[in-house]
Amino acid sequence: MSNSSVIDGDLYSSMSESEEEDVENLFLKVSVIELFCCGESSSSVHDAQYCDDIIGEHVHKPDVTVQLIPFKGLIFKSLKLAIKMYSEYAEIGGFDVRLSTQSRFDNKIIKKKNVICTSGVRRKRNSNSRAIGCQAMIMFESVYRTPDYKVFQFDELHNHPLEKRSNLKKARQISYSEKEFIVRASTSKIGPTMAHKLMASLRGGYEFVKPKVIDYNNLRRDINMVIGYKDAQMILNTMNDRRSHYPNYSFEFNCQDDVLDYMFWADEMEKAYYAEFGDVISFDATYRTKKYRMAFLKTHGKEPTLFLTDQDCAIKQAVENVFRNSKHRLCMWHIMKKLTKKKRTDSQISDDLFTNTDFRKRFSKLIWDINLKPDVFEVKWGLLMKEFNLEDTRWFKDMFTIRDSWIPGYFCDIPMCGLMKTTSRSESMNSFFNTYSESGNLLLNFMMNYNTAIQKQRNTQRELDKASKEA
Repeated sequence: MSNSSVIDGDLYSSMSESEEEDVENLFLKVSVIELFCCGESSSSVHDAQYCDDIIGEHVHKPDVTVQLIPFKGLIFKSLKLAIKMYSEYAEIGGFDVRLSTQSRFDNKIIKKKNVICTSGVRRKRNSNSRAIGCQAMIMFESVYRTPDYKVFQFDELHNHPLEKRSNLKKARQISYSEKEFIVRASTSKIGPTMAHKLMASLRGGYEFVKPKVIDYNNLRRDINMVIGYKDAQMILNTMNDRRSHYPNYSFEFNCQDDVLDYMFWADEMEKAYYAEFGDVISFDATYRTKKYRMAFLKTHGKEPTLFLTDQDCAIKQAVENVFRNSKHRLCMWHIMKKLTKKKRTDSQISDDLFTNTDFRKRFSKLIWDINLKPDVFEVKWGLLMKEFNLEDTRWFKDMFTIRDSWIPGYFCDIPMCGLMKTTSRSESMNSFFNTYSESGNLLLNFMMNYNTAIQKQRNTQRELDKASKEA
């Protein structure tokens, strides 16, 4: 070849649009460590001075057929073809590369573009020391008044051993199907490390999974970086799109100072369930929903007959202000749960009380009897308190004062009054969703996990309906 040789597609074929995207995706990721640790100009990265403790006395030359070795003055029809050539050369030669620095004409046309070897970069975690990499590189320069690019500089030698082609990052690239598998696995609370383990099991061994665990983890990291601050907006776009295209889909949200404050949604099936079975509503404040102005009544259009909550004062006031025609009662499950904790905070309640099976049995029977009239209940309560010396115990006195808010005998005329421990189902539901989601998830992750959980729940419901009809 002469120094004026032109690569026009005979030796290196032109790239399709998808291949061009692959090249861009391969090179456009800038090393954060180099960016923040090196802190030097591009020329210093490829300075002729070598660091003795990194390079030593040995250099390595890629074993590549002479026809594929670039040389100064070699011309290409486009910059992408030039980059593709060096990428293929690097793959055969046994090293990884990425796009590096560039300069432009009037901030428009690229004048010069560097592509560097990344296989020899030595990085130190939690350190501000400079990371010195391999000096092998190629620089392409624009040919004046043409779309062509030529090799302006080519440094062939490496300061590190070259690798097998199968060990290069390019060979470890994650396929689209694997990316989809990683994302879908995350909807069932399966992280990238476990997803890699599962993929190896499905394919019959780790040797059949080219990407490594770190590649799976890096993909998850990159996805989160791409979503980043756009997380809330992506959720709003998705939910607004559903509202526009799904029949009878409701979605409400509010922003404060450009920050998503709250959101509430319900699809057609959820509305249908509430219309048929919405007599009793359990309001769970476990996740501090009292902070948000929920749009429940606007969405469903009718109030429930009975509203169950825990003893949170703010919730009680909000429920009574919004659901004016509903009866508000306290959840027995929460009350009894708090009782078992009182021995740690109330010195008047002794440990012996909770080990006394006679008291526990008689107390439970007293408070759970839906057929016990209020006047009879009050007499039996007084006798029980006197027998176990609990008359002056603050918690029992306070609970007797609000007995009409939680003792079934005071509202046995209300249908389904026996569901006074309904909020225990909320705790069960929280546990169910926790098997699909986890703290620290982005909103987009949460929504995907929520959708998976709902699909599981509704599929179970369909199976139970079918079994019931066939019974």
